[in-house]
Amino acid sequence: MTAQLPFKISVLVFIRNPKGEHLLIQRSKAPNFGCWSPIGGKLDMHLGESPYECARRETQEEVGLELMDEDLHCFGYIAEKSYEGTGHWLMFLFDCRRAIDALPPTIDEGHFAFFSRDAIDELPIPKTDRTLLWPYYDRFKNSFVGLRANCDPSGELTLVEELNLP
Repeated sequence: MTAQLPFKISVLVFIRNPKGEHLLIQRSKAPNFGCWSPIGGKLDMHLGESPYECARRETQEEVGLELMDEDLHCFGYIAEKSYEGTGHWLMFLFDCRRAIDALPPTIDEGHFAFFSRDAIDELPIPKTDRTLLWPYYDRFKNSFVGLRANCDPSGELTLVEELNLP
């Protein structure tokens, strides 16, 4: 049985520069302190914010890139049970169809850098990003996938594909 933990809904937005390098933030806060990851954040659920609205807001707040819904492709979701033993997450994954030309300034969440896709595999990134997020980005960024992951720290990571659309 899964522990009674808080449930959080969030988005991750995969943004690239014109050379195709990925914009990542090195997080200065939990979760994933010190790790590199795509930008994102939690939905303002009390306002009824949708995942698309959240992705647009977080992109504007974190990197100053103003987007429309059509600039985003939702390519999947990941439901993570017991992530780091602190909570359950439902993350909507977005590929940004607009490039960003320059590095954004550092924010309280962390600082930014561009990386080739191959270089990302050598960075300090969260374990689930290495085994789950990036491989599924590579396979499904132009389609759609739904994933369920049991991240219970006392057990082995288990993964179920709930939906896979070409």
